[in-house]
Amino acid sequence: MSRKVVRTSKFRHVFGQAVKADQCYDDIRISQMTWDSNFCSVNPKFVAMIVDASGGGAFMVLPLSKTGRIDMSYPTVCGHTGPVLDIEFCPHNDNIIASGSEDCSVMIWEIPEGGLTSPLTDPVVKLEGHSKRVGILSWHPTAHNVLLSAGCDNVVILWNVARGEAVVRIDSVHTDLIYSACWNRDGSRILTSCKDKTMRVLDPRKGTVLFEKEKPHEGSRPVRAVFVSDGKILSTGFSRMSERQVALWDPKNFGEPLTLQELDTSSGVLLPFFDPDTGVVYLCGKGDSSIRYFEVTDEAPYVHYLSMFSSKESQKGMGYMPKRGLEVNKCEIARFYKLHERKCEPIVMTVPRKSDLFQEDLYPDTVGPEPSVEADEWFEGKDAPPNLISLKDGFVATTKAKEFKVHKSLLKTTTASAGNHDNGGEVQSLRKEVKDLKEAIEELTKRVKELESKH
Repeated sequence: MSRKVVRTSKFRHVFGQAVKADQCYDDIRISQMTWDSNFCSVNPKFVAMIVDASGGGAFMVLPLSKTGRIDMSYPTVCGHTGPVLDIEFCPHNDNIIASGSEDCSVMIWEIPEGGLTSPLTDPVVKLEGHSKRVGILSWHPTAHNVLLSAGCDNVVILWNVARGEAVVRIDSVHTDLIYSACWNRDGSRILTSCKDKTMRVLDPRKGTVLFEKEKPHEGSRPVRAVFVSDGKILSTGFSRMSERQVALWDPKNFGEPLTLQELDTSSGVLLPFFDPDTGVVYLCGKGDSSIRYFEVTDEAPYVHYLSMFSSKESQKGMGYMPKRGLEVNKCEIARFYKLHERKCEPIVMTVPRKSDLFQEDLYPDTVGPEPSVEADEWFEGKDAPPNLISLKDGFVATTKAKEFKVHKSLLKTTTASAGNHDNGGEVQSLRKEVKDLKEAIEELTKRVKELESKH
């Protein structure tokens, strides 16, 4: 009688490895704020980290290649007047990053190619609409220039960033502090967890509650929740005895969880990162020194423990690289950027394979950088699945990253509100460019006329 003892899975032997010391980003004073966000955001070009700033708030953006010791005088993005609480790179343009702060504002920044050469104080757009600090930001996965922000005023706002306006304001749903807010894969639903011990699935455009679950976890400490495959929801929280738990839910049947597992008795909030391509979810505890990972499948018990990456030092925050930024030929299925007190250390998750060929089963087509719908269309009701790309030849940007266009009327207001900062140089160079273009057009018109007269 042969009996299957161990569940077969190609991710059973995934192992994590920290990179060598010279590949880390050293001597960075990571922010000491007690706030449960990631404190770090990465994409295939840059890594951004919230840093300590005397007076106001700042974050640092480094090109991925700038490893080693970072000079104390390295320029930061420092336009906020209060500490920065959350940052997130735009999924459709690697040079655009949003930041939310204790000064109640959200700012959108454009990072120049190659990184900063001088401190950046003027945002491209400043979004004002919250009355208390803004602690959660999340870009829409498929619509261009749509950003969600949630503040300590218990309000969720959806912004059309290019117009600089708050289009949807969800202010009567949450009765207490919002712990987490995120989108589903095509951005047609929002999932929030809240201090009032309720987990809610919302219709983003109407701001109405579609499903809700009271007390997904009995404990009173923060709950985090993310959408996983097939519309299911994975939540992390605490039991009444303050043990950490992970649970899987089906919103269509919120009565009982599909599974609920106790993990340990640590006190840090577990930040979940779900990879839809592999079905693996990574749980990084704030203040932990480990990353646990599980595989989410359709067979009971649904959430299968795979393994754990452990290290000596605890993490202050964690960045998660999008799939298109990974090294495919090394069978890398995830890369985390772990924040220590004074450095950022990349951690690579690998599936051991003997072959050097492209592993198609590990890399199905994944979300690419092209948005599939514009902001105005999305707010009018059009949903669209993400545009997928193949990673077979290592990710190559085939299209130019969507330029970040801000409407002219908005530019006037941002430059006016930016006060008398030294924008002179930029304006001069733009005027010169316009002048050159006009001259070139005149030249061409002349030639066209000459040619026409010849015929």
